[in-house]
Amino acid sequence: MSKLWGGRFQKESDRLMEDFHSSISFDRRLYKYDLQGSMAHARMLGKVGIITAEEAERIVEGLKEILADIEAGKAEFSVQAEDIHMNNEQLLTEKIGDLGKKLHTARSRNDQVALDVRMYLKDEIIETIGLLVELQKTLIELAEQHPDTVLPGYTHLQRAQPVTLAHHLMAYFQMFSRDVDRLKDCYRRTNVMPLGAGALAGTTFPLDRQFVAEQLGFDRISENSLDAVSDRDFAVEFTAAAALIMMHLSRFCEEIILWSSAEFAFIELDDAYSTGSSMMPQKKNPDVAELIRGKSGRVYGDLQALLTMLKGLPLAYNKDMQEDKEALFDAVDTVKKCLMLFRPMLATAKFRTENMARAARGGFTNATDLADYLVYKGVPFRQAHEIVGRAVFYCISKEKTLEELSLEEYREFSPVFDEDVYKAIDIGHCVSARKVPGGPAREAVEKAIKRAKQEMQSFLTGRS
Repeated sequence: MSKLWGGRFQKESDRLMEDFHSSISFDRRLYKYDLQGSMAHARMLGKVGIITAEEAERIVEGLKEILADIEAGKAEFSVQAEDIHMNNEQLLTEKIGDLGKKLHTARSRNDQVALDVRMYLKDEIIETIGLLVELQKTLIELAEQHPDTVLPGYTHLQRAQPVTLAHHLMAYFQMFSRDVDRLKDCYRRTNVMPLGAGALAGTTFPLDRQFVAEQLGFDRISENSLDAVSDRDFAVEFTAAAALIMMHLSRFCEEIILWSSAEFAFIELDDAYSTGSSMMPQKKNPDVAELIRGKSGRVYGDLQALLTMLKGLPLAYNKDMQEDKEALFDAVDTVKKCLMLFRPMLATAKFRTENMARAARGGFTNATDLADYLVYKGVPFRQAHEIVGRAVFYCISKEKTLEELSLEEYREFSPVFDEDVYKAIDIGHCVSARKVPGGPAREAVEKAIKRAKQEMQSFLTGRS
C-alpha cells in the first residue's frame, strides 16, 4: 500500500519499523473525534471556497458513512496506514474516490491529532467529574446516616481525639470537591481549538478557524501555531489531577482496608466487593480497595511518562509526542474504573458502629478535653498538658481509663478538679463541644452537609 506521504521516498518502509511507528493499535479510540473534526474542517473548506459546497457535503456524507461503518464493526484499520487520521482518510478515498484526497487541504496530522486529543479529553473530563459527583452524593448520604456515630480520630495511626463518622466522611467530600475544581480548570484550558495551526506555521489558505471552533464546541482558538501543535500541557494537567484523585482514593482505601481488619473491625465490605482465599477458608479480603490503592502508582507513572516525554522537546512537533496517548488513555481508564468501583463498594459497606464507639472510648482520646477542662478553670495550657500527661501515665499503670478515676485520685494531680470533670470527658460531650466551624459537632457537620448539598445543587444546575 502506498503511503499518503510517500512521494519523497524511493524505498518501502521496513516492516518492523512500520509496526514500531504505527499508532493505530491505540489511537483508534479517537476515531469519532477524528471524523467529527474532519467534518467540521470539510464544511469550513466549503464555506470559504477552498472546495465547492457540493464537494464539502459529499465529503461530510462519506465521513458519516465511515463513522457508521466503524461503529457497526464493518471498517478495518491498517497498520500500514499508521494512525487513525490516515486510516480514516484512506477509508474515505475508498468510499468517495479522489475527492477524499481534498480533505487534508490546509491541515496537518500535527494539528489534527492535537484537535482529536482535546475533543476526546473534554468528554472524558466531563465523565470523570460526573463520577466524582456521584461519589460525593454517596458520601453525603452516608454522613446523614451517621451524625452521632463516634469513632476515634487518629494521628500517627494512634488514637487521638473522638470524631464522628459523618465528619470523617465529609473530609473526603472536601478532597473530591477540590478534584472536581481542578478538572473544571483543566477543561477550560483543554477547550482551545488548535486546527488551522498546520504542521507548525499555519497555512496560506484563508481558513475560518472560528467557524470550526463553533462547529466543534470550543470556546476559543489557539493563539500561536507553534504552541498549538506542540502543547500537551492539558494532558499533563489532567493526568496530574487524576493522580490526585487516585491519591485521595488510595488514602480512603487504606482506611477501609484497616477498618475491615479484625484488629479494627469498624467496617464489613459487601461480598460483591470482596474475595476469598484459595487456601484459607475463613478469609474475606478487601481486594477492590487494595487494587485501587495499587493502581494509584500506575497513574503516577502515567504522569511521570508524560512529563519525561515532553521535558526535552524543541518546538514544534516531534514523534516522541505519539507517546502521549497511551499514558493519557491509561490515566483516564484507570481513574474512571476506580471511581466506578469505589462508590458502590463504599455504599454497600456495613459500618460496625458499636466497635467504633468502643474504640473511641479507649486510648485516652478524651485527654485533650481533660486538659481543656483545666484551662477553663484557669490553669495555663502547658501546665494542664503536664498534669493530664501524669494522669494518663497513672491510668496506664493502674489499667484504668480517665473515666474510671475517682475524684480523689484526680485531686492528687490538681485541686482544681471537681465533679464536673466527668461531663467534660464524656466521649459524646467531647464531640458535641467542638462546635467550631469545620469541627465534628453534630451542628457543625449538619451545616457542612447543607453547604455540600448546595454545592452539589449549584453544580448540577450549572450543567443543565
